[in-house]
Amino acid sequence: MTNETIVAISSPQGSGAIAVIRADGDDVFTVVNRLFLPAGQKGDVANLTPRKVHFGQIVDGEQTVDEVLVVAFHAPHSYTGNHMVEISCHGSRYIQQKILQLLIDRGGQAAQAGEFTMRAFQNGKMDLAQAEGVADLIASTSRASHKLAMQQMRGGFSAQISTLREKLLHFISLIELELDFSEEDVEFADRTQLKQLLEEVDGLIHKLLNSFTLGNAMKNGFPVAIAGNTNVGKSTLLNRLLNEEKAIVTDIAGTTRDVIEDVINIEGVEFRFIDTAGIRDTREKIEAMGIERTFNQIDKAHIILLLVDATQPHEAVRETIQKVEKRIRDTGKKLLVLLNKVDQVKDEQALEETEQAIGQELACDDQWLRISAKTGENIEGLISYLLDAVNYSALEQNEIMVTNVRHYEALKRASEAMDRARQGLDSGLSSDLFAMDVRQVLHYLGEITGEITTDEILGNIFANFCIGK
Repeated sequence: MTNETIVAISSPQGSGAIAVIRADGDDVFTVVNRLFLPAGQKGDVANLTPRKVHFGQIVDGEQTVDEVLVVAFHAPHSYTGNHMVEISCHGSRYIQQKILQLLIDRGGQAAQAGEFTMRAFQNGKMDLAQAEGVADLIASTSRASHKLAMQQMRGGFSAQISTLREKLLHFISLIELELDFSEEDVEFADRTQLKQLLEEVDGLIHKLLNSFTLGNAMKNGFPVAIAGNTNVGKSTLLNRLLNEEKAIVTDIAGTTRDVIEDVINIEGVEFRFIDTAGIRDTREKIEAMGIERTFNQIDKAHIILLLVDATQPHEAVRETIQKVEKRIRDTGKKLLVLLNKVDQVKDEQALEETEQAIGQELACDDQWLRISAKTGENIEGLISYLLDAVNYSALEQNEIMVTNVRHYEALKRASEAMDRARQGLDSGLSSDLFAMDVRQVLHYLGEITGEITTDEILGNIFANFCIGK
């Protein structure tokens, strides 16, 4: 089966200094040779020194379209594993489209989204999880998401999955051997060792599953809800963190009627801060809708920054904390109560009493902090808390994290099959039925790396790639 020559513009849309056009396939050298004239050299593109830049012209008959740089890659030493050519031209939209059209006219065809990377996967240059890491790398917008994508693209996650499969494959092969000699009643697989192995693999699967919440948030940005009563300084805090006047700040209660969202990059980690409507009882319809959205954002947030007014009575502070604590109980969300406007409090004893009241209402894992959103007092402490709350150290220590929903779902199904296998082993289930559950675990782990896949899965994955990658 031959690979048709596919062509695409691989650089971003629009005009720029340069653009890159990529062509790939069995006949790619012949196709490019029909429009490229290397300067000072004779012969075709196939004879150019591989992986070195060559200057020349793209021509359309007698007309020169552009002066370009061309790099030829010979199979299997290319991104896709096929013969491939990359053309760097000037970034004019006209030039890009003209060269692309010439390549198509000379025998190429327009590439589909992700088709180059799909060929790399099909040719064994990378597995499916690594291919998805390529898409994540392109989409990365912070140091954290970039680091996770690089880790996945280089095979860190795949290595973990391969280790799990190899351990299970060894024992399942012994089980299968027992089935071949079932009439002789022999046992090749030590059941005690097998039980230990299943517990070990199950523990690793659960560790990967538990990393998804953190990994997915690091990839897409941590949602942080800024909540509290009206006029406690939520919009002022958002403006302080953004260092700009994003939200309207007035003395009028209920100014914020809807959620206001913006992204801040702190030490390479993206946080999506959401300023919400003030929590209070109201009959005003629009404000009530905003307050309901506040609680919806609290439900979605990874971290809740609950602002309370240090100048207000203890009872009001307690009531607000109780409402939010009740909402997030047993959800695993992190709550930080920010005692705001401390710059306006002159009585230190009154401030300490308020802190004691806060401490009595908080769950054991929740914390509180004194700040002044207006003056910027202790904003550094808030930032330090945020980095600790997202387990920033795990990123620095290169821990493997699951960031992809498809991988999470496959691991979840593998975990369910693993539970059945362990129960079957404990109950003395026959080897053939027990082996079926272990094979299911292997199947779902294989789906992650692409050792087991379908055209539908591939189509869904690569359809989300950009054209030219």
